[in-house]
Amino acid sequence: MKLISVREAEGTVLCHDITEIVPGKFKGRAFKRGHVVGKDDIPRLLNLGKEHLYVWEMGSRSLHEDDAAIRIAKAVAGPGITLTEPAEGKVQLKATFAGLLKIEVGALTELNGIDQICVATLHSNRLVEPGCTVAGCRVVPLIIDAAKIARVEALCRAAPAVVEVKPLRCLRVGIVTTGSEVYHGRIEDKFGPVLRAKVAAVGCEVSRQVFVPDDMDQIVDAIRTLLLEGAEMILVTGGMSVDPDDVTPAAIRAAGGRVEVYGTPVLPGSMFMLAHIGSIPVLGLPGCVMYHKTTVFDLVLPRILAGEEVSRSDIARLGHGGICVECKPCRYPGCEFGKGS
Repeated sequence: MKLISVREAEGTVLCHDITEIVPGKFKGRAFKRGHVVGKDDIPRLLNLGKEHLYVWEMGSRSLHEDDAAIRIAKAVAGPGITLTEPAEGKVQLKATFAGLLKIEVGALTELNGIDQICVATLHSNRLVEPGCTVAGCRVVPLIIDAAKIARVEALCRAAPAVVEVKPLRCLRVGIVTTGSEVYHGRIEDKFGPVLRAKVAAVGCEVSRQVFVPDDMDQIVDAIRTLLLEGAEMILVTGGMSVDPDDVTPAAIRAAGGRVEVYGTPVLPGSMFMLAHIGSIPVLGLPGCVMYHKTTVFDLVLPRILAGEEVSRSDIARLGHGGICVECKPCRYPGCEFGKGS
């Protein structure tokens, strides 16, 4: 910081606000602390009675907070991200379209370890809507050493996109509803309406729902029929516990399912199964999906639609934050459920 003549101030940065007073009309800030003095500002400053200013000089080794925030934001932003203009030293990152937010947590942690750098984000693996603010970038001081921003940029070049939004695929979904009590009409199907609403909410459509009793051969036939009809994902409902009559997991295997995981550290949803027949995901859904608003199904479905191969280790990480506390009203995905992953 140094004191200089206003006439020599072009290109420097104000260290303090400058107030303008118009008697009986106005008193307020004419120039904000951090303002970069332009050529056209000099006559106005002189009219305000300012002959000298306290400023920081901008050199090749320093950056104004706005310029630094822009460079950080551009470095961390991946596909599906739109940047705002800097405001109060901060640039926001917004979702360009609806999709699955992905944060490269390791790289994020490393760049926030650089002194005076601040990048804050929402949790990874959550659904976001267009225009949703997913991250914000700024630096702590008004002026920062440009070498620190260069470190941020180098780190981001060496890593996958730190912040991105993945679009969701629109898949044809087939439903196999098991249960002799539903098949024979003793009780009304409650699974179908719930699943139709859930898949519609993420842009998919149900091509057909098939009802079968708790019979392994008929479940296998139903799965294979839906595959032949072009289903791109199959949801098999009910029969997922360890009761003797619950044959759904065995039927998924018998239909050719390659089981990735059966049983998850998520409540509700511990009896969930994820399998594949070829490249087609086949999900075994326990009864909790029918009567709990938010379950493991809501955590896994968006990742599948984003084209991710959900592994056993991905499922294992869901245990941290894997209990739904059933807020009234439900706030998912704006809550902690599933956010440990």
